[in-house]
Amino acid sequence: MSDPRPQPSARVRAVGSSPVREILALTARPGVISFAGGLPAPELFDADALRAAFDHVLTTRPAQVLQYSTTEGDPDLRAALAARITGSGLPTAPDDLLVTTGSQQGLSLVAAALLDPGDVVLVEQPAYLAAIQCFTLAGARVVPVPGDADGIDPDALDAAVARERPSLLYLVPTFSNPTGRTLPGERRRRVAEIAARHGLWIVEDDPYGELRYRGEPLPPIAAQPAAADRTILLGSLSKIMAPGMRLGWLRSPAGPRRSLVVAKQAADLHTSTVVQAAAATYLAKTGLDDHVARIRAAYAPRRDAMLAALPRVLPEGSVWSDPDGGMFVWVRLPGDVDTGELLHRALEHDVAFVPGYPFYVDSPDRATLRLSFTTYGPAEIEEGLDRLGRALRG
Repeated sequence: MSDPRPQPSARVRAVGSSPVREILALTARPGVISFAGGLPAPELFDADALRAAFDHVLTTRPAQVLQYSTTEGDPDLRAALAARITGSGLPTAPDDLLVTTGSQQGLSLVAAALLDPGDVVLVEQPAYLAAIQCFTLAGARVVPVPGDADGIDPDALDAAVARERPSLLYLVPTFSNPTGRTLPGERRRRVAEIAARHGLWIVEDDPYGELRYRGEPLPPIAAQPAAADRTILLGSLSKIMAPGMRLGWLRSPAGPRRSLVVAKQAADLHTSTVVQAAAATYLAKTGLDDHVARIRAAYAPRRDAMLAALPRVLPEGSVWSDPDGGMFVWVRLPGDVDTGELLHRALEHDVAFVPGYPFYVDSPDRATLRLSFTTYGPAEIEEGLDRLGRALRG
């Protein structure tokens, strides 16, 4: 007899769960040094100032901050975010912004507002896993575009656009997840021109841009004249304030903005009123500049410790990225190593990482892996990599 129980949708069954989240569950036991999650260092959370911000809004205007609110977001928070984005070189008005429940929701809203089932989305290869999941769940066909140490290859992108006729290009051009790569300025210009010439949306995801440890900031693709009317820029406070706040934003040109608002109304009506109000108060009374500077000062030596240890612990022939910022180092081991199998040996040595294969749309390179350097201090990073070295040796 057939099973009479109702089943989940075919789209959800096709996507499945996140291997990264499953790995994080495996590494939660005490004693494991985990380079798997892109987790901010909890000791750097500005808990006292955030507590004061929540106390302030709950004391001075509880009836307002505990009530329903507008879909677009808290006006004070949008004004503060717009000023911060403008200060980075991208003129932005509060009305250009939609506050989201983390930047991941921004991806879901883009998929709902801009994609129909069967549409093609181009991504760099390897790509952010949750974006692949999001677009696949929306019924899109996700097509990878190759690149190199500098990110997506504009010539390959141009050819893919002409061949696939996509609706949307998704990129993390600054300190990419998973590779840590940064797209140079000339490639950003070419990407913008390709999108303008062929008529497609660009979704530019920038959760890591403020975590720069060397070099000068690059203007976002959204600042390119050719891309101004077709780029949706996603941002987040998770990496520079606290991920538990679940606050992100998207900056949209006028064309799709109303559709994005409608998509958010259907998703959750609005992001938490009290959390938005507390964040706005924090930005007004405390500000983020000093806090971000403290984060950078803590993360830079952690990155340096990881990069210094890798030549000692990895086998000859290994290659890895050398990121100017962000949270990740991307490694490729020599030969036919399967890092999915290596992970099981690593866990026996109480160390963890993320195998690289989930970040590929197709033809995964199973000898790759992602290491995050932000969660631990330099001494623990060195110890964790020594454990990884022992796992690699046998």
